[in-house]
Amino acid sequence: MKKTLHSFMIVSFATITAAFVSTASLAAPSEKSKVVIDYWTPERISKAIPRHMVVDKKNGLGYIMRPDGSLKPHGHNIVAEVTRLKSHITKAPNAKPSSGNGDSEAPLITQLEPEDGAIIGAEQRFSVSITDASGVRSATLTIIYPSGQTQDFTMVNSGADLWENTLSGFTDGNWSWRVQARDGSKGKGNSSTSGDWGFTVDTGSGGSGGGSSDSIANSGWGFNGDLQTASGRLLYEMPNNRKKRRWSAYVCSGTVVTDNISGRSIIVTAAHCVYDDANKAFARNVLFIPNQDQTTGSGTDGDCSNDPLGCWAPSFGVVDENWTTRTFPENIPWDYAYYVVSDTGAHAGSAVSSDALDVEAGDLPLDFSPPTFDDGTPGDSSSDFTYGLGYSYSDDPNFMFCADDMTTNGSDNWWIPVCRLSGGSSGGPWVQDMTLTSGSGPIISVNSWGYSDGSPGMAGPKLSDSSAFCLFNESVSISFASIPSGDGGEGVAVNYCN
Repeated sequence: MKKTLHSFMIVSFATITAAFVSTASLAAPSEKSKVVIDYWTPERISKAIPRHMVVDKKNGLGYIMRPDGSLKPHGHNIVAEVTRLKSHITKAPNAKPSSGNGDSEAPLITQLEPEDGAIIGAEQRFSVSITDASGVRSATLTIIYPSGQTQDFTMVNSGADLWENTLSGFTDGNWSWRVQARDGSKGKGNSSTSGDWGFTVDTGSGGSGGGSSDSIANSGWGFNGDLQTASGRLLYEMPNNRKKRRWSAYVCSGTVVTDNISGRSIIVTAAHCVYDDANKAFARNVLFIPNQDQTTGSGTDGDCSNDPLGCWAPSFGVVDENWTTRTFPENIPWDYAYYVVSDTGAHAGSAVSSDALDVEAGDLPLDFSPPTFDDGTPGDSSSDFTYGLGYSYSDDPNFMFCADDMTTNGSDNWWIPVCRLSGGSSGGPWVQDMTLTSGSGPIISVNSWGYSDGSPGMAGPKLSDSSAFCLFNESVSISFASIPSGDGGEGVAVNYCN
C-alpha cells in the first residue's frame, strides 16, 4: 500500500484511514487545555528559549544554540571549539604612556572601523582612535563569534592616536567586536571598553552554495492565507537530565496538516520539538498557538484570548524510534514528528465555532512524493524554489520565511542555502510549488537544523522515501487511551515503520 500511495503527487488520506480508524481509537481524552494554559504563566514563558539545533562543522557534534549565540552541548560534554582567527599584524611598539599619576579619566575610544552593521569579507582591518592624558598603555580587540564565544587580539599603535590589527579567517555569519583600552596612569591604570559593534561576514559564496537573485534570507510572511492560519508557535518543556526532576521551557513551530478524519487534528513539526533524544523523554505541557502573527498582544504571553484562534493543548506526540535511540546529529534523517490534538477539550481562549483545530485553523496537505531539487534553473520561476517558514524567537510574534532553490546537504537532508530563519522556527513547514495568492501549497519537509558558525542555510528531513508516511498513519489511528501518562511519557516511538 505504501508504495502505491507514493506514486501520487499528494497523498489523499480519506480512503486509507477509514479501514483502521475505529470509534474507540477516536475517543477523546479528558479536558487538559485549562491545566496547560494555567501552567504557562508569564514568568515561565519569559524563560522559554528556542530549541535551536546546530552542528559544529569542525567536530561534527550537535549543540543547542541559545538566544545569545552560546552553544550548549547536546548529548555530550564537549565545548565547541572556535576556529581561531589569524592576526596579520606587523608588531610595532605601543605608544609610551606618560607619567600622569594623577589622571583619573579613562581612555576615550572613538572612530571605530568597520562601522556598526558593516558587511565584510574573510579578512578585515580593525582600527580605533584612543586618546588619554596619561597616554595609552594597551588596547585589546575582542572578536565575538556567532556562537557567542570570544577571542582577544593585541592592537598596536600605528601613529598618533590610531590603534589597529588586521584579521583573517572569518566565516559567513553575524559577528561583533569591541575594544578595551588602558591608560598609563599609576598602578594598573584606568580602563574603558567600547560598546559591541555588529558586522556581517559575507565571503561571496553565501556560505553554503550561494543563492539565486530571487532568494529571500529572512522576511515577514505578509501573504496571509492557509499557511499563516494553519501554522503556529509551539510552547513546551523538556527535562534537563534523565532524572527528569528539572525541566526547561522551549519554543518551536508546527503546522496543521490534512488528515480527513474526525475526532482529532494532526500537527507536523520536527522530532526535536517532540522528543528529547539526549534525556529520553517526550515533551510535557505542550501548547499550540495557530496564527500567532495576528495576536493583539505584544507577543507570546500565554493569554489565549488575544490570539485570533486561541490555543490548543496537544494530547501526545509520535516519533520514529530511530530518533529516540540515537542522538543528534546521528538521527537527523528522522527529524520529523507529529502532535495529535483532540477535537474536544483541547481548546481555550478566543471564541470559535468548533473545538476542532483543523476546522478552525485549516490545514495543508503533506506531500510524501520526491520533491524537485537542483533543477538547474535559478530563481522563483524554477520548480525547486522552496519556502521555509516559522515563528522565529527573535521576531516574536511575526511569522517569518526564507526562500531559495532547494538542493541537498549530504544524503540525508534537503537544504535551503540562503535561509537565515533563527531559533524558534524549528518544525515550521517547507512548501514547494507555493501559490502566493492563497498562501498555500504542499508541505515537503520541516525546518530542522543549521550550522553553529552562523553561516546561512537550513536543513530539512526527507519526508519522501522515509518513515514519515507510516508515522502519519499511526498518528491518525493510535487510540488516545493507549498513550502513557506522566511527565516525559505522553507519546509513541514507532519501531516498525522502516
